[in-house]
Amino acid sequence: MVEPKCSVSFVCQRCLQPVKLDSSFNSLGEHTLAELSLPIQPAPEVDLEAHAASLDRYVPAVRLTESGNGANGFMLIDDEGEKESLSHKMRVTAGLFDLLSSNSEIDHPLCEECTDALLDLLDQQLRLTAEEWNDYSSFLKRLEAEDEEQNLDELEKELEALKAEEGQLMESLEDLQEAESKVRAALAEQERETERLDREEERYWREYIRHRREHLLMEDEYHSLECQRTYVQAQLDKLKKTNVFNATFHIWHSGHFGTINNFRLGRLPSVPVDWSEINAAWGQTALLLAALARKMNLSFKEYRLVPYGNHSYIEVLKDNRELPLYGSGGFRFLWDTKFDSAMVAFLDCLQQFKEQVEKGDSGFCLPYRMEKGKIEDSATGNSYNIKIQFNSEEQWTKSLKFLLTNLKWGLAWVSSQFTKDEAEASQR
Repeated sequence: MVEPKCSVSFVCQRCLQPVKLDSSFNSLGEHTLAELSLPIQPAPEVDLEAHAASLDRYVPAVRLTESGNGANGFMLIDDEGEKESLSHKMRVTAGLFDLLSSNSEIDHPLCEECTDALLDLLDQQLRLTAEEWNDYSSFLKRLEAEDEEQNLDELEKELEALKAEEGQLMESLEDLQEAESKVRAALAEQERETERLDREEERYWREYIRHRREHLLMEDEYHSLECQRTYVQAQLDKLKKTNVFNATFHIWHSGHFGTINNFRLGRLPSVPVDWSEINAAWGQTALLLAALARKMNLSFKEYRLVPYGNHSYIEVLKDNRELPLYGSGGFRFLWDTKFDSAMVAFLDCLQQFKEQVEKGDSGFCLPYRMEKGKIEDSATGNSYNIKIQFNSEEQWTKSLKFLLTNLKWGLAWVSSQFTKDEAEASQR
């Protein structure tokens, strides 16, 4: 069965569902409107947000106003043919709902379900309000039952105590304010002192960095000087251990020849040594013997050695003659014996050196005995003449080799004495 058609002009202000109004709302008398216009005692505030779960949705109230004048309204014709003004009904109904909405916090119209939910909410709020009222009422009765005079005295005493405490607190506050002022002044002074100390610290670090740089430079220079001193000390120790005679004069042999500083002294038919080399060897030999004599403070009798390279000579003191310690080779006259006399004089000077050494060291002895221009080999007993006249080159060369050997022994003895003196001087 099809329900009869009906017109819907309003919706629920909460759930927005269409609302079918009762026909009695279409005509309201003046007495009814006056009663509805009376102010309603405001109810306690309802927390609608907290009860939103119990309501479908909260929708603000809708105010209906007339869209035109009364002549332009719509006419609703019912089945019986009665004509009524639609705008008049709407105006009356909207006015009723506006009146109800303005006198309460609830917007109208409401459907039946929303009305029931709202009534339940109001009942719950009413119950809570009643319980709160009962609590306040019982507390008020208990307060009224107490002795008001006694309570007043206690309150006055408490007030006096609070005033006294307030005075003490104010004094304490003044003291604290004064102490705060002093502390602030002290803090400002400390900040100024801190700034001064910061400047002093910055100046100190600048000075420190400068002195540190100078210290590092001086330390580097010190290490450099220390390295130089160590090197110089090592060189000095090396020089102290080095004998000047051994370093300057090296006496050795090369086959049948005796050598001094690599110069051969003598010549053989099979090995014709150049006379410039022989003369240079004689110059080195004369220089060595003169240096050894000077070291021992020895002055030779009748002779004076004059080292002069490959033209060295021996000066005869008694007649101021010069005997050359060099030769030129080639043809010689028999009476030209100056070179032989020079070699004999040299051998005599070496003999004087030996005798001088034996005075200080009785154990000293040369390997070859020397006497009157001859050198004797103690192993074989043979004597070799140092002169070149009437002598073979082989024997002359051998005698010169023995002469260099004796000179080497004398050099070794002086070197040992020199080293001993240096050691004693360093200990002192």
